[in-house]
Amino acid sequence: MPIFLLSEKLSFPPPHLATKEGLLAVGGDLRPERLILAYRNGIFPWYSENDPILWWSPDPRLVLYPEELHISGSLRRTIRRSLYQMSFDTDFEGVISACAQLRLESLEGTWITPEMKSAYVRLHELGIAHSVEARFDGKLVGGLYGVSLGRAFFGESMFSRMNDASKVCLVYLASFLKKQNFSLIDCQVHTEHLMRMGARVVKRNMFLKQLRDAIDFPSLEGSWRYHASNTGQSVSLM
Repeated sequence: MPIFLLSEKLSFPPPHLATKEGLLAVGGDLRPERLILAYRNGIFPWYSENDPILWWSPDPRLVLYPEELHISGSLRRTIRRSLYQMSFDTDFEGVISACAQLRLESLEGTWITPEMKSAYVRLHELGIAHSVEARFDGKLVGGLYGVSLGRAFFGESMFSRMNDASKVCLVYLASFLKKQNFSLIDCQVHTEHLMRMGARVVKRNMFLKQLRDAIDFPSLEGSWRYHASNTGQSVSLM
């Protein structure tokens, strides 16, 4: 399959034209309009610093349906202990920075370049990107962030500096999304960590169909802080 070169025109080739590895296009920019269009079509950016922007639509896709979240016994005990103070959308920039920093500390490298960070902070300012935070004694020790369109949440990255902190964030997110009738959490690519928590692999064409149905609803824009408070009082452990 050819790799498409994007121009200034706000458009993407059809996702099914991606390579076997999932690479669809190169170039373009990270302005909000392009990012929103990408997510609506099951496409996301992923590239390293000093490289051109790469756009991906892998097949198969890793998806977590909120009602299928699996919570292990040890994770249930952690949540019931109320070890962490939970919130939504109170420190988006802190979460995305910590996600990048932890990967750099582990020598894995990170796709969260300064350009990517600025782009997603802008989406957060527009009420489209959201974060979940876990704090211990007031210090940020875990979190995740992603993009919300319609009834779909597109997970981007998560981090943990204390035991199970990022998993607790995912439980709070899934509980909140379930109450808001969200259809799916896009986890993008396979990881054993998310598979153990109930995510499953689906073919791209099935994912795209489910995505089209999910984004055919109004988006829950703006700060989720108020809703997070309610969720924290009654997080579902089912």
